[in-house]
Amino acid sequence: MAGHSKWSNIKHRKGAQDAKRGKLFMKLAREIFMAAKEGGGDPETNPTLRLAIDKARSNNMPNDNVDRAIKKATGDLEGVNYEEYTYEGYGPGGVAVMVKVLTDNKNRTAADVRHAFNKNDGNLGENGCVSFMFNRKGYLAIDRSETEADEEEMLLEVIEAGAEEMETTDSHFEIYTEPEDFQEVKSALEEQGHTFISSEVTMIPETYTPLDEGGVEKMLKLIDMLEDNDDVQEVYHNLDADESVLEKLS
Repeated sequence: MAGHSKWSNIKHRKGAQDAKRGKLFMKLAREIFMAAKEGGGDPETNPTLRLAIDKARSNNMPNDNVDRAIKKATGDLEGVNYEEYTYEGYGPGGVAVMVKVLTDNKNRTAADVRHAFNKNDGNLGENGCVSFMFNRKGYLAIDRSETEADEEEMLLEVIEAGAEEMETTDSHFEIYTEPEDFQEVKSALEEQGHTFISSEVTMIPETYTPLDEGGVEKMLKLIDMLEDNDDVQEVYHNLDADESVLEKLS
């Protein structure tokens, strides 16, 4: 993880999501639905649901949408049944890509995902072809301009909170946790007065694939096409792109 800021890719992704707010709410509702269906509708006893609700609220999703998704999952409202799948493949230049979907029609979704790869100089692979390159981790980003703590103070607080690692960039503190420790670390840092510009349990690549500007442009088109699909919840990848190139292409 060292030397690679995840925030530049997250910022690009959030900008794209902000432009598609209605679509984002629908995807968040599906995530809440699945969490409640598998672990029950009480976020106090279902940490996966609590995490999904926190994610929805951080994206300003209305409480009515959250409640409706939980009620559909618990049978209090009629709803569609979704199943979760993960597709793996390679994007332009050999960038590793994992696509997490929630769908009510596997055949339709598989065809759409394959089409997106084929159209953008990528290829869909077998399960396991790239997942070994990623680790599931909790990720928290703090804007350094929004906290009075310097790097040494922040590191001490992060260690005391139980985090696994912290990286410092010119603009951010980036904190990594084990997935099962994510909520506890997040709460501990919030009690210290910190707020987060990003907080999620995600897939972090072990290695990164650099591309030139032309390759980055192709890769962003693949990501955008996948994320524009209603069934796609998350797109994970190991693209190493210069922040100035991402800004230029956004």
